[in-house]
Amino acid sequence: MRYEELTIEGRNAVLEAFRSGKTIDKLFVLDGCQDGPVRTIVREAKKHDTIINYVAKERLDQLSETGKHQGVIAYAAAYEYAQVEDMLKLAEEKGEPPFLFLLDGIEDPHNLGAIIRTANLAGAHGVIIPKRRAVGLTATVAKTSAGALNYTPVAKVTNLTAVMEDLKKKGLWFVCADMGGDVMYRMNLTGPIGLVIGNEGEGVSKLVREHCDMTASIPMKGDIDSLNASVAAGVLAYEIVRQRLAK
Repeated sequence: MRYEELTIEGRNAVLEAFRSGKTIDKLFVLDGCQDGPVRTIVREAKKHDTIINYVAKERLDQLSETGKHQGVIAYAAAYEYAQVEDMLKLAEEKGEPPFLFLLDGIEDPHNLGAIIRTANLAGAHGVIIPKRRAVGLTATVAKTSAGALNYTPVAKVTNLTAVMEDLKKKGLWFVCADMGGDVMYRMNLTGPIGLVIGNEGEGVSKLVREHCDMTASIPMKGDIDSLNASVAAGVLAYEIVRQRLAK
């Protein structure tokens, strides 16, 4: 499948994209523009919980590919997002305890693509990403995933901790990667599990960490103190795989 991140420009085109049900990740609107068509577009964006950025004309001109943006530019996802329920259903169909990746603010599209690829190869049933302060499913993500997006559902949610609490009620528990945690080899990582990976620079946020049941650290023997986010995800994911296979 060939992926393209869609840039949609012009008032009619953007409004039609919203009304057709296309997934719009971000909307850029000319700051101060309050006429009827723009208000209608903004109303549709809010209805779909789309991130809205009010910017100067110079910024819109930079983003525009046609030079005819009419004060609005939308970015559509390169791939359709799934629902969290789709992932649980997939696990049920396979007769496996759910295994999900939850990404807390991954901003590098190459990291996200690599993590989706790892999730697929490790047998995870889906990847959950937050709507804000994180990269979405861009063309770069799709390319880096090396085809994994064809098979691994990705859900985009407004509130990561609320989703975690809901999943806990359905039997999942959560382990996050953190240097201050217990060594992963000493932990029981079997059963229905969500693996939480944090932002490239700051790691897992305090609020998300507080919602995790366990904190796992990766033993490190070198001179630097951290792994790339996608590498850390791979190391922890395959410890989960190893423990599942050993059962």
